[in-house]
Amino acid sequence: MTRKIIKIDADKCDGCGLCADACHEGAIAVVNGKARLMRDDYCDGLGNCLPVCPTGAISFEEREAAAYDEAAVRANKAREESEAPLPCGCPGSHARAIERCECEAEAPPAQTASELRQWPVQIKLVPVNAPYFKGAKLLVAADCAAYACGDFHNRFMKNRITVIGCPKLDGIDYTEKLTEIIAGNDIKSVTVARMEVPCCGGIEQAAVNALKNSGKFLPWQVCTLTTEGEVLEE
Repeated sequence: MTRKIIKIDADKCDGCGLCADACHEGAIAVVNGKARLMRDDYCDGLGNCLPVCPTGAISFEEREAAAYDEAAVRANKAREESEAPLPCGCPGSHARAIERCECEAEAPPAQTASELRQWPVQIKLVPVNAPYFKGAKLLVAADCAAYACGDFHNRFMKNRITVIGCPKLDGIDYTEKLTEIIAGNDIKSVTVARMEVPCCGGIEQAAVNALKNSGKFLPWQVCTLTTEGEVLEE
């Protein structure tokens, strides 16, 4: 039969796995680093996977495909629930908060404690409505910044939720994703940590535009670091 069904562009897919998590029917899996429609009869054609794809790799098409088989989907779910979960899968697709105990804060200098409060951290991968955004002080950082500044965790990440990216390498504008995060959550403030290099202007501009687009008036600041790790503006 000819019907509407999803289509995945392998060239655009980055293998994050968010679409597989969003597909309640189990029609999608990540194979060799790329999302793949495994069975036509598991796809209901409703497209829950489309809005979560950060790269726009998923679309609809009309083609010959097996009819959606709800009974087969239910049987597959029952089978999966009866089996022990395998110790595998991409951790980047699973959002989680990270609790830090007081003993970590007292670690000696040679064992400096991490201040990372959540996972994932990549802007492309973070769920826009993750619970850790509630009441958060948001740090939007260029992914090179932590390597340049030796005290980055304590100086910038402490007591903040951190999202990172590189607009030059990713080749995208983060404005829309950051707007969704700021507009859809109780964000308390926004700090941007960028490098002095010109290409880092993209991450600063995306954050500033997101603040404007969100319609919220929040405290915000931009901190610029040199390639030697010196903070020029704070």
